[in-house]
Amino acid sequence: MNAPLFVFCAAAAAALAAGCTSGPGAPVGQQSQTAVLQWRADKDAMFKTSKDSPLLPDARASFTGLSYWPIDTAYRVPAGLTQDRSGPPVIIQLQTSTNQKRRMQKIGTLGFTVKQQALQLTAFVDLDTNDVTRLFVPFGDLTNNKDTYGGGRYIELDRTPTGLYDLDFNRAYHPFCVFNPNYDCPVPPRENRMQVAIPAGERLSGPPAVIK
Repeated sequence: MNAPLFVFCAAAAAALAAGCTSGPGAPVGQQSQTAVLQWRADKDAMFKTSKDSPLLPDARASFTGLSYWPIDTAYRVPAGLTQDRSGPPVIIQLQTSTNQKRRMQKIGTLGFTVKQQALQLTAFVDLDTNDVTRLFVPFGDLTNNKDTYGGGRYIELDRTPTGLYDLDFNRAYHPFCVFNPNYDCPVPPRENRMQVAIPAGERLSGPPAVIK
């Protein structure tokens, strides 16, 4: 499990998204919600049957699906990326779920508004690339240690033809270390710990998990 977890997750999300359509003629809002529901169903199937599932054998046998909040379009917003191109790439070390360090490239800051509140999050890409078509964003919010994992959640963003990013918290997900302690997962940096609740996306079905 030494490879950066988000590299695998990004690849899995891209594969799942390939089948996420609602058919011709569907209204945009309906099409988006159908795509999210299909993405969730495909992820459940992967957790249940794939060799890449993070679930341990006993958990996989009894697995009936991940828990989510109902889709809420208020938590899908456009986000703009501000990059600092004044110097060399910024490489930072994030703490991980096993108290190690993970080197990541900070590519810039995302600015967006949710429920009339201006927010921002630091975005990351692979160490050896400056490709900003897909961003990795680990984040925390006030649902942590209550309805979501204490170590935060992840989201991956695709750049749209407008240059903005489709920030849909309905697709926020837990790192694999929530389901399997053999995974080593980066923890959101301090600046990505938002002082608002984001009741969207994946949630815990059992007692809250807390990084010790």
